Amino acid sequence: MSTIVSAPGKVLAAGGYLVLDQQYPGVVISTSSRFYTVIQASLGSANQIVVRSPQFNQAEWRYTVTYNAAGIQVNPQEDSIGGKNKFVHLALQHTLNLVSEIHSVARVQERLFNGLDIAAVGDNDFYSQRAQLESLGLPRTTESLSRITPFCHNGVKLTDVHKTGMGSSAALITSLVSALLLHFSAITETDFANLEGDGRRLAHNAAQFVHCLAQGKVGSGFDVSSAVFGSQIYRRFGPAVLDPLMKGEFAAGTLKSVLNSSAWDYSFRPIQLPPLTRLVLADVEAGSDTPSLVGKVLKWRGHEDSCETAKDLWTQIDESNQSLARQLDALSQSYVQNKYVYEETIRQLASLPAQEWESISKAFYDLHQTTQRIRNLMRRMGDLAGVEIEPEQQTHLLDKSIQQAGVVGGGVPGAGGYDAIWLLICSPPGLSDEQQPLRQVESVWSTFDESNVTPLLAQESVAKGARVVQLDEIPGLKEAIQRQ
Repeated sequence: MSTIVSAPGKVLAAGGYLVLDQQYPGVVISTSSRFYTVIQASLGSANQIVVRSPQFNQAEWRYTVTYNAAGIQVNPQEDSIGGKNKFVHLALQHTLNLVSEIHSVARVQERLFNGLDIAAVGDNDFYSQRAQLESLGLPRTTESLSRITPFCHNGVKLTDVHKTGMGSSAALITSLVSALLLHFSAITETDFANLEGDGRRLAHNAAQFVHCLAQGKVGSGFDVSSAVFGSQIYRRFGPAVLDPLMKGEFAAGTLKSVLNSSAWDYSFRPIQLPPLTRLVLADVEAGSDTPSLVGKVLKWRGHEDSCETAKDLWTQIDESNQSLARQLDALSQSYVQNKYVYEETIRQLASLPAQEWESISKAFYDLHQTTQRIRNLMRRMGDLAGVEIEPEQQTHLLDKSIQQAGVVGGGVPGAGGYDAIWLLICSPPGLSDEQQPLRQVESVWSTFDESNVTPLLAQESVAKGARVVQLDEIPGLKEAIQRQ
């Protein structure tokens, strides 16, 4: 018996920094690039769990499960070639204990009679593919990326990989925790398939807890929420709900009661990008230390000399973020009302830069203006806090990209910095390949001389968040997990 769950990566398009405060929602887009956890009963020893990440060197972790009065203990084996993996270890430890509280310790023992083999792999977009493209002599384009083997081997240890900032740890934890809950029948597949189902909510809460524990702090949780529920307007949960678990209070039944508690007060409302537009992401060759950026902004926000200025600025940013969400909804609605007119409009917009759109589509022109206003306000916050939220190099790259015909807008995702940019571009049917706005954007990126810019294959995910899949459904997955 095997269980496979995939969970998407994310882009926080609006709400960086603000989403840490429950007062302010964020706009999160889940991506077509996904993490997959494949759980199979092995023919190994009872109570042995092997977790493999076949895309990396020396990435195998072995655990022995023991049972005592304090509950279930998942013990890393000294001979694991992958060293320690806090994320995987905590996911196993707490999810198995949650299963035992929902069912019994006997249920866990029964399912571990032959041990488990768990393979975890992520789509190529989670990791920089610049080295792969160079070794193949290919230009940095989406077409080139589509020629790389799915789930390709990265040729390095997990600790040395260059990530692209799409939320690999949240997607991994979400897929692993959800797959374990399903494999041990702690939740049903039917309930998990329902966005409003209790099983999906339990998987979400458990994944949030494990992710917070592994990171050593209670974050906003937008990355796990979008991995579970898909693209959304997200408002975070109050961190107090996790206090007992973060303090290590694991009396009998505590996990189940905390993770099922009505005190989880996050909210999410599903959204989608306007039809016939496309999310485009770029991996930029430079990195940022997100925790230090966040720390500096929060220090500035809380300082007595700047707190009034910060409050006013956050109010302006929040109004723009919420305006963005309303505009996305309205455009999706206008497509439903008249597909022919909408499609014709997109076709016209694709041949003109956004500043010339007002007479053709006020709605799309306003959306462009809103994305630009958010960028300006976020840059202002960065200047005031002494943080490079949109560094000058990124400003140049974004300005050049957004000047191209058919580009709605864009920005630096999440906390900003040098890692990545996102764009929303028109993608009308029936245009020749060279006329598509994507090709103009790729041309700008390939000749940009201030940094190396590589597109990602990811678009917005059409599937809503985490889902159960079959091995043969996903090209290359069977081959990837068979690699030794």
